[in-house]
Amino acid sequence: MIKRKQRIPMRDLSTMPAEERQNVEKNAMNGQIFNIFKVMAHHPQLVKRWTPFAGHVLGKQTLSFRDRELLILRIGWLNQAEYEFAQHELIAKRGGVGGGDAARALSDADIARIKEGPKASGWSDHERALIQAADDLYENSVIADATWATLAKTCSTEQLMDVVFTIGQYNMVSWALNSFGVPLDDFLPGAKP
Repeated sequence: MIKRKQRIPMRDLSTMPAEERQNVEKNAMNGQIFNIFKVMAHHPQLVKRWTPFAGHVLGKQTLSFRDRELLILRIGWLNQAEYEFAQHELIAKRGGVGGGDAARALSDADIARIKEGPKASGWSDHERALIQAADDLYENSVIADATWATLAKTCSTEQLMDVVFTIGQYNMVSWALNSFGVPLDDFLPGAKP
C-alpha cells in the first residue's frame, strides 16, 4: 500500500456544537469513533447527508456480506487505500462488524486472491465476476457486457444495482481517505503508536 501524508487533522469533537457532534457520534461502534469520522467532522453537513447512504451500502443492501466485502476490498486494493483495506480486511475476516456473519467470513486465502484479482485461482464464477466488476468500473467506468451477463445469472436487478453502488461508494471513500491522509485507527495492523 502507498503511504499517504495526513492532510486533514482529526477534529476535537468536544469543540463542536452539540447537534453536529451527535451526527458524528452516531457513527461510533462499540463506543469508538473511527479516525475517518474524526476527519470528516470538519464537514458536519456532509457527514449528516453521506452517512445514510453509506449505511445503506454497508448494512441494508441486497448483497450478501461476503459479496459486499469482496467488492469493498477489491476497490480498496485497486485504489491502494490502506485505511479502507485494513478496516474491511478486519471486518471481512471477523465475519461482520459484530461478527454476526462468521459463516461467510473471508479467509487469508480469499484476501490474497482479492489482491491478485479476477484471474486468481479459487474463485467461483460468481465471485470472479464480482472482482471483475470492480476492475471494470475502476478501469473503464462501466461493467463489461460479459461480466454483467455472468452476474445476471445469480443476481437480481436490485443486487446488480447494489454491486455498482457498493463499488462506487467505496471508490469515493478510498479517494477521500487517500486524499485526506486519514491515519489508521489504533487497533488496525500497521497503525503507528
